[in-house]
Amino acid sequence: MLRPATIALRATAAVPLALALAACATTPSVDGETIATASLMDTSGTPTGEARLIGVGDRVELAVTVQGLTPGEHGFHLHTTGRCALPDFTSAGGHLNPSNEGHGLLDNDGNHLGDLPNLTVRANGTASVQVPIGGTRSYVLAQIFDTDGTAVVIHAEADDGRTDPSGDAGSRVRCGVLERV
Repeated sequence: MLRPATIALRATAAVPLALALAACATTPSVDGETIATASLMDTSGTPTGEARLIGVGDRVELAVTVQGLTPGEHGFHLHTTGRCALPDFTSAGGHLNPSNEGHGLLDNDGNHLGDLPNLTVRANGTASVQVPIGGTRSYVLAQIFDTDGTAVVIHAEADDGRTDPSGDAGSRVRCGVLERV
């Protein structure tokens, strides 16, 4: 039988471990160099998360942490214009598509640069993910940091992976402009 002091010591030791594991479950890994950040806002202009563009060798990844969304799958994309005018974020333009490809990760003919996998939002309304962006680092950065910039947009619904041009992902509910750090 364990003594009360031993039980208390084990419980005390378990708390930091549990907190560390919880942090890992909710925060995407951001190994690599932060190239740009975007403050994600909702349709009323309230900040609700952050996107970070991360350089990993000759590749680029996008890390997103957001809260206040409805649980389930949400389409999210890179959009052609670095502008997020309220209330509907249409100022961000369409998906970033410099090579004029079809839409969707499930498109048999390939997808465009702005296509990203759906964002999975947990029951508490939060999501964290880090995903690769297709192409070499120099190509991706040239497209993102063109003369009018690029926005990260999260949609109200899941992207179906095929429907051109938007994946039938519904209205735009979060937006942030990527800015170099």
